[in-house]
Formats: sequence, C-alpha cells, structure tokens
Amino acid sequence: MSTFELKQLTKVYGAFPALNNISLKLEKGRIVGLLGPNGSGKTTMIKLANGLLQPTSGEILVDGQRPGPATKGKVAYLPDRDFLPAHMSIRQVIDFYQDFYGDFRRERAEQMLSNLGLSPEDRIRKLSKGNREKVELIMTMSRNAQVYLLDEPIAGVDPATRDYILHTIISNYSEESLMVISTHLIADVEPVLDEIVFLRQGQIALHAGADDLRERTGQSIDQAFREVFRFQGGDGYVR
Repeated sequence: MSTFELKQLTKVYGAFPALNNISLKLEKGRIVGLLGPNGSGKTTMIKLANGLLQPTSGEILVDGQRPGPATKGKVAYLPDRDFLPAHMSIRQVIDFYQDFYGDFRRERAEQMLSNLGLSPEDRIRKLSKGNREKVELIMTMSRNAQVYLLDEPIAGVDPATRDYILHTIISNYSEESLMVISTHLIADVEPVLDEIVFLRQGQIALHAGADDLRERTGQSIDQAFREVFRFQGGDGYVR
C-alpha cells in the first residue's frame, strides 16, 4: 500500500484547475521534492493531503485513507507561512504540541531548541524571522509522523537558516516515514532528495528518482528543472 497516493485528482478554483487529473504514488523511506514554479499546484496538493481542502474530483489517500480525523495523527504539516500564536512562549507551544499530538517527542524538541540557545520563556513575537521558522520546523519534525509535508520551508530565509533547516530535516528523517518538500528553490534542496516530482500548471511534468534522472540526463536536478520549464514566464517562473 502506498503511503501517499493521488488518483485522478482534480482541484478547481472557479474556472481555474489548480490540479488537473493527476495520479501519483509515493512510498515511505523517501525524501521527495515537489518541485515547480509559483502557481504550479504544490500548495494545493499539500493542503489536500492535510485535509484543508476537498478535491473537485478524484481522491487523495494517506496510508490508504482519505484525509480526515483518522489521518491527522499520521501527517505532520509545515505551512508556507507563520502559524504559531505570537503571544505564546516556546514552552507553551511545546505544551500545546504535547497535548495535541500523541506522537510528539518533547525531549527531542527541547534538545533542538537548547542547541539553538533559545529559552523556553522566549515569546514567539520576540523571535527573529529566522528563529520563528526554526521553532516551527522543530515542532513539526519532533513528531513521529508517517508523512511530513513541508511547504516551501526554505523560502525567504537567510542562507544560515536555510542550512539549519536542511540539516534538521536530514538529521530527523526516518526510513519509516515519507517526507515531501515543496519548493521552487531546486538547487538548495537537491542534495537531500531521493525522488522528484515536477509540477507544471497543475499537472505532473516529470516523476523520477533523483539519481536516475541525473544518470539518464547527465544533468543536475536544477538543470533538468530549467530545461522542463524553460518556456515559463512570470514571477517565480524559470525562463
């Protein structure tokens, strides 16, 4: 059984198909790059998998189940924007996660936060942008989930924070889980990927193993991405 499966999945906003009749299977033990320009459907797919949106047609399955109450304890989701309540202290955030998620590993979260030199009494509103994003990532990665959905985790952060985020992803990765990283910053995530899915205008342009793609094309994933999307234009699109 696939850990993550799309079956002829379509999501339409008004007259605009964000995802158009796509099918995909992803298995545990893989770090998968969900790669595409802005507006290609990456965030829509992740929100559907997390149960935040409903398909127009087709279905999406997590561990053989449609997203809902039964899958909440299996999916750890990192949105593409700040989500922790600004008035909370880090300790209150940890307490909340421990109460809400049965798979939350408090000791791991506290150790990673201590390594950053962050005090449990620090308020979220007082943290720098980089440290807020680190705390959010730590909370997400401290769960013992079956599927991790990370939406643009390295967008808009400085290089040092970007390196920390990628290091945290790798050091907390489990072969018993599936990790999906959505991004348009291909070169930065390429070293950590086992598998890639290129999304273009709501459809899958390419799905391949990372090593297989490099061997077959003689190109890096970033170069292959630019080749596939060379005719795209507009903000965030590769030309």
